[in-house]
Amino acid sequence: MNTFLFGIYPYIAITVLIIGSIARYERDPFTWKSGSSQLLRRKHFIIGSVLFHVGVLIILGGHIVGLLTPIAIFDALGISHGAKQILAVAAGGVAGVMALVGGTILLLRRLNDPRVAASSTFADTGILVLLMLQLVLGLGTIFVSLQHLDGHEMTKFMGWAQRILTFRGGAAELIADTSLIFKLHITLGLTIFLLFPFTRLVHMFSAPVRYLWRPGYQIVRTRKRIAKQPAE
Repeated sequence: MNTFLFGIYPYIAITVLIIGSIARYERDPFTWKSGSSQLLRRKHFIIGSVLFHVGVLIILGGHIVGLLTPIAIFDALGISHGAKQILAVAAGGVAGVMALVGGTILLLRRLNDPRVAASSTFADTGILVLLMLQLVLGLGTIFVSLQHLDGHEMTKFMGWAQRILTFRGGAAELIADTSLIFKLHITLGLTIFLLFPFTRLVHMFSAPVRYLWRPGYQIVRTRKRIAKQPAE
């Protein structure tokens, strides 16, 4: 099971994420949206959404940089494994609490507000519950990490992630003896990847970054006339 969950399952989850997302965008583009419920009930939405999204974005960025940056780069910069571990615990802890508080507000709003609940699908509520559970597991890993501030455990997960990304063998064996809570955290994270194309999470791929450089106006209808084609 260790080999399957941490050596094979990652490729299954990532493959479904990529192919499933492309297929959904091509086949059902009108379902590619966040399905925001802000218009139904604005109360508690803004604060919950801001806390949740900012916290999650910080966590995602931290995981990408922390896990996928080669150890040699940190060594060249003079950043010790222990310092990196402390930074990850501190920043991840603050961002995790932010996301958990915001996510709790959004989940309670989705469950308790009749209008929002009526417009929610099983996938909407289910994926939010899984994200909340993932945040709880992530915060739980902090207490284990505090017992290994030398960074030795952290380097195992860095090696695992980098071997998976570069298709090298032996990834699962690197984390075989790590704490159960880390393994649960990774497994649930991969499961969220697997479910990603079938939920509202796809809107993460549609961040409106082009709005930063587009002109202040939009052309809704052109004044140009299309030349009529001569009848055959």
